[in-house]
Amino acid sequence: MMTAPLNHSAAITVDVALGDRAYDIVIGRDVLASLGARIAALRPGARTAIVTDRTVAKHWLARTEAALSDAGIATSHVIVGEGEGTKSYAGLEEVSEALIAARIERNDLVIALGGGVVGDLAGFAAAILRRGVDFVQVPTSLLAQVDSSVGGKTGINSPRGKNLLGAFHQPLLVVADTAVLDTLSPRQFRAGYAEVAKYGVLGDEAFFSWLETNHADIFAGNAAREHAIATSCRAKAAIVARDERETGERALLNLGHTFGHALEAATGFSDRLFHGEGVAVGMVLAAEFSAQLGMIAAADAARIQRHLAGVGLPTRLQDIAGFAQEGLADADALMALMAQDKKVRRGRLTFILLEAVGRAVIASDVEPALVRDFLARKLLRA
Repeated sequence: MMTAPLNHSAAITVDVALGDRAYDIVIGRDVLASLGARIAALRPGARTAIVTDRTVAKHWLARTEAALSDAGIATSHVIVGEGEGTKSYAGLEEVSEALIAARIERNDLVIALGGGVVGDLAGFAAAILRRGVDFVQVPTSLLAQVDSSVGGKTGINSPRGKNLLGAFHQPLLVVADTAVLDTLSPRQFRAGYAEVAKYGVLGDEAFFSWLETNHADIFAGNAAREHAIATSCRAKAAIVARDERETGERALLNLGHTFGHALEAATGFSDRLFHGEGVAVGMVLAAEFSAQLGMIAAADAARIQRHLAGVGLPTRLQDIAGFAQEGLADADALMALMAQDKKVRRGRLTFILLEAVGRAVIASDVEPALVRDFLARKLLRA
């Protein structure tokens, strides 16, 4: 059984081993204060521009600017709106033009201070600005700290689907201050926790068991929180190091996402369904579909559902706000949205399915009719 340290200790550093693009993920309480010194050591003389959203700016922009100023680093900032709707053509234009106006040059740095939306948007703007400017991730949500800030996926949404425009662009550094998570709403924290649980479900049954026992300490902000974040980051870093551009194994990280992204699109990328909530429902659907195919025991699928529901996450289609509204209660509409998924190959769906808790597999030629019938049955249940 895994054990976590009883006290908050020194920062934990996780290495993402990508050769000349390798970088560190620094995890710990109050590590934001070290941001300027770390950037100065990595990129002496660089100027910076911070991209953040309105809510994060209220809590953390001044402290981030102070950390940079203390290290003698010049900075400017651009503040965007909150929410998935900001990951759009218009949002990309706003950030890109602000970075050009701030005279950010190729040897300067963009700093993404925010959750997954800000990280994806700022990272994509950095990837295309002057054909590529380095950036630093300062993730301020649990979801961003364990998932979206690590691995170099950046991008925006199309009205036709999630993350359909983007680039692989690895950060220079990730600084994950766990004290920042204290300002999240309970719902936001729970949504991020879905991605933590995902690492246990897809590849580490012992970690999933540890989460079943220790999740209350993670939510309470005890040292278990740093342990859970570091374990998640190590799992992702190892997969990314082996398959940076998702030609194989990295697709396992999409467990729950094929269903989840379709649900997000059906709800208009709105706060009716946060990304992590969509992943939670999607993971349970993937487990139950795997059970229907005879790949996993029904008891294992029920175990996953029980844990996610136990922490307060939605696990059924009917749990989603406004469930009866357009798209959600229609299996054919959901299938049409899944057909836009980036993992579709020649019209055939790729799903991440389960052989056990802790063992996910890539199923690259799933018969759409089976998925449609499965969803139709799920939609009939009250």
